[in-house]
Amino acid sequence: MSTHKVSLEARHISLSYGPTEVLKDINLRVEPGEFFALLGPSGSGKSTLLRLIAGFNRHQKGELLVDGQDLSNTPPHARNVGMVFQNYALWPHMSVFDNVAFGLVERRETRDAIQRKVGAALELVGLQAYAQRRPNQLSGGQQQRVALARTVVIEPKLLLLDEPLSNLDKNLRVQMREELKHLQRKLGLTTLFVTHDQEEAMTTADRMAMLDKGVLQQVGSATSLFDFPVNRFVAGFVGTANLLDGEVTHANGETLGFHAQGIGPMTLPCPVDVPQVGPATLAFRPHTVSIRVRDEHVDASRLWLDGRVESSEFMGETSRYRVRVGEAVLVANQPHFAGLSLFMPGSDVRLGLECTQMRLLPR
Repeated sequence: MSTHKVSLEARHISLSYGPTEVLKDINLRVEPGEFFALLGPSGSGKSTLLRLIAGFNRHQKGELLVDGQDLSNTPPHARNVGMVFQNYALWPHMSVFDNVAFGLVERRETRDAIQRKVGAALELVGLQAYAQRRPNQLSGGQQQRVALARTVVIEPKLLLLDEPLSNLDKNLRVQMREELKHLQRKLGLTTLFVTHDQEEAMTTADRMAMLDKGVLQQVGSATSLFDFPVNRFVAGFVGTANLLDGEVTHANGETLGFHAQGIGPMTLPCPVDVPQVGPATLAFRPHTVSIRVRDEHVDASRLWLDGRVESSEFMGETSRYRVRVGEAVLVANQPHFAGLSLFMPGSDVRLGLECTQMRLLPR
């Protein structure tokens, strides 16, 4: 298999269908050998961008560089890009071997080369024993592996994966994403992976880009998007977040005043960052919120809000509470240990917000 790793760069790429802008001024660089995820809701433009890289879509503005070379006018078959589709797109009438060999036959490789390369690709995905089976005799996970083998056998410069795990059940998805990552590391292939599943992106990718309505919102590692989202959209899409809209009323370096809609004025005992006075969203994750009995002695380093439990969900490792504070409902997750009893709906509680874990985001 080829070991030369390539970079991928989108510079000021825009694409419209008629008056509808689908991608708006996309600037993105994927490093050689990187496993990179494009994450976003349906209709965000992530699959359009992937298909554009493969050459199935044409952008009207900008440049698409692979290894520093502009491929904007190169037809798909000449790009040497491998793509795995959501539905695997296997030929049902062909054996596994012939499915994997298809691209090599098209390239007029010798029979010996085909035997050797297909054998190596099937070994890579652990399916040597299935070479003579038909796709309908395989499980979903095995079909997925055949699709991968068929793609990597042509030794592409780039591997593009379009929601490749969405047709599998949850346990198999977890297993397959580990296999995907292992395979990608072994081959050293620069890989772009499209998904709307944040867990999938966070567990597999070196870095990820968050798209919404054709606009690149944020690029970075999973932890940077989770811990330091740049806006309300990213905070709400990557993980679960409490989002309180309101106004910053003052910030003097010691304390910060925030007037939250539905709750009222709050004074945070430490500056979250150095915000502008004016409209903002206060974001914090449920697992950073402490939940206590109302009259229990509490630690002064947190901001405490009185509330009433509306509902509780036991999730195994954690218990999740929805707590009404004023007119707002906040979510708090508490780690579960054997013998720990749940707060019942109607319980009066206090929620402790950890200032270092809060983010003030532009609205």
